Order: sequence, then structure tokens, then C-alpha cells
Amino acid sequence: MTNYKNRAEALRDELIQNRRTLHAFAETGFDLPQTTAFVEQQLRSYGLKPIRVGKAGISCTIGSGEGKTLLLRADMDALPMPEESGLPFAAQNGHCHSCGHDTHTAMLLAAARMLKESEDELQGRVKLMFQPAEELLAGAQDMIDHGILENPTVDAALGLHISIGGGPETEIGAISFKRGAASYSGDAVRITITGKDAHGSTPQNGVDAISIAAHIVLALQEILAREVGTDDKAVVLVGKITGGSSCNTMSGSCVLEASVRAVDREMRAFLKQRVKEICEGTAATFRGEAQVEFVYGMPGLYNTPEVCDDMRGYCAELFGEGRIVELHTLSGSEDFTAVADRVPAAFFNIGVGSIAQGHTCGGHNPKMIVDESALPDGAALYAYCAARYLQEHR
Repeated sequence: MTNYKNRAEALRDELIQNRRTLHAFAETGFDLPQTTAFVEQQLRSYGLKPIRVGKAGISCTIGSGEGKTLLLRADMDALPMPEESGLPFAAQNGHCHSCGHDTHTAMLLAAARMLKESEDELQGRVKLMFQPAEELLAGAQDMIDHGILENPTVDAALGLHISIGGGPETEIGAISFKRGAASYSGDAVRITITGKDAHGSTPQNGVDAISIAAHIVLALQEILAREVGTDDKAVVLVGKITGGSSCNTMSGSCVLEASVRAVDREMRAFLKQRVKEICEGTAATFRGEAQVEFVYGMPGLYNTPEVCDDMRGYCAELFGEGRIVELHTLSGSEDFTAVADRVPAAFFNIGVGSIAQGHTCGGHNPKMIVDESALPDGAALYAYCAARYLQEHR
């Protein structure tokens, strides 16, 4: 079998240049014209035939004939925040790849090149999934709706994410994962409060939407304090409030944006129900109205234990046992869930810098800087795990 670790190391300069090019684009959501054009161009240069899947997804298949089909996924979108890294290739468009999706795409591109070079060795097929809109928890579902898991039918899937700004599991080159329940669900909630405008000198003539919003923020915290067990893992967070036009008028409207997270699906359903009931009830108590909209969401990620065990074994073959860390449940949310809900799947992480190594700015921080020396190992992980899985699951 091809020595993917050595080949990835030989592609280091190209991999890093690809990553920096993607980093500078930093496009968001489904609006990825430069990113998708670049990915397609690179895939064609490797002898592959990329196709569009859904609004902005890209896929192609490597290998042919009998055997299983393993899907490898990378997300491509950035975050809508100005970059503050100071890097010479920093994005200048008000967006920022501070979640590392540029690295994921670059690593999968390198894996695509290696797998195409060794295509004759593959005992099955590898399907590539370059996904938009992960930060909206919408891109994977869009690609699924447009057939990414079909023609050929996907038998299992592997996703990879960088890990930074934490403990030993984020050290450069560390490989981490969690069997079973692996992340929280994530739901974005918009709460629109309607009251009645009035001048501050005549408060009796109005209904204060901002005051209602303040009561709702406090009331929502009672869910965690009084309705959820101390051992249950759950989050209810109001992260944004918008309302009012001046300091001396009562606002008749206000909008809150909140996040709800849970590990299991029963808790997720309970939290969403209680958020709706509390918002509507609190608004009514103070003579207003609240409209609760669940804008988008995703259940918690479940890593198939058998696939995790397979991938863990391949990583140990490639890097040694000393670099592998099994994690507790993570509190973030992940769009790869949409894939893992439909096919056996595993989601792994590769460290690109711990706090002890000087990387104090973690994911979603506009000052985040990854150590690019780990990227060849990530590319090798993608390619080797795919080849070995197909070899063992003919």
C-alpha cells in the first residue's frame, strides 16, 4: 500500500499554499464562488471529475468496481467576523476562517490527490464531500437532499476537524475522537417581542418590549437552574438582543437570538418546548407577545462505535498509539450529524496547537492561528483510513 504519511509530507508545500489561498477567500454559508471554483480547479488538476451537489457542494468519486464506498467530508465555509490574526494571507473581506474549514478543505484536497495517484490499489470507492454552510448547520443536509449519499451508495463516512486552544488533545498532531454520543445538538432561536411604543414620560401608554426581553433572559436561565438535573448536559444562552431607538422612548419591539444545546434528543425536545412556553408566557404576563422561531438546528452527533474503532486502529498504525486520545462528549455542534444519522460514521479531530504550546485563541476566535505542520498528517489520515477501511470491508 502507498505510504500515505510520506507522500503527504512530500505534498506539504502545496497543501499549505492551498490552505492559505482558501483562507484568504473566507466566504460564508452557501455563497462560496471563489472557494468552489478553486476546489474544482484543483480536483481537475489531479485528474478527477468534480460535480456540483446542491447549492454549493462539490463531490467526486475515486476508485471503481466491487467493494464498499467510504465518504470523506470536509467543510468549506468561514464565519462572518473580521479576521484579527495579523497573518499576511488574512482575509480582507470582513470574514474569517476561525473554525479551520480552510484547513479541512486543503487536507481533503491533498488526500484526493494521493488517493487518485494510488487509485489502482483501492478495493472499493472513495467519495469526496466538500460541503458548504456548516456554520449554518445546513450544508450537509442540502447535499444529502441532492444525492451525495447515492450513486454510488455510501456505506460509511469519515469527517475530520482541527482542534486548537485546549489541553493535550489539541497538541500538534494529536488525534482525538469520542465513541457514541460525541457532541451537543445545536438550535438557533429567534424570539421576536411585540409591545407598544410610548414616550418615556407616559409609560402607561406603552408596552415595553425591552423590559419583556430582560425578563425572558432571566426566566430562560431557570430552565437550567430548576428544571434540568445537575448531571444533565444542556445550554440555553441568549447571545444577542436588538431593540429600541433612543434612551427616552419605550420600544414596542425587540428581538433576541438564543442558542439551545443538549446531548440527547429527549433533552433537546424538552428545552425547545420550554423555551417556547417561557417566552410566550413571560411576554403575555407583561401585556406583550412573543413569536419564537427555531431558525435552524441539528441533533447531537453520534459516532458509530464500530467505525470509530476501525479508524482508531488505522490511526494507530499510521501515527502510533501515543498520539491518540479518546474524549468525553464535546459541547459544540456539528453539521456532519446529518451524514452520521444516515450511515455508519466517525468524526475525528487533529490537534493544531494547545494552550501549552502557545495557542491561546481557540475556534471561532478571530485571532486564531493554526500550526500548519500538522496538516500533512491530517491529509494522510483521510487517505490512509479510507484505503484501509476499503481493504478490510470488501
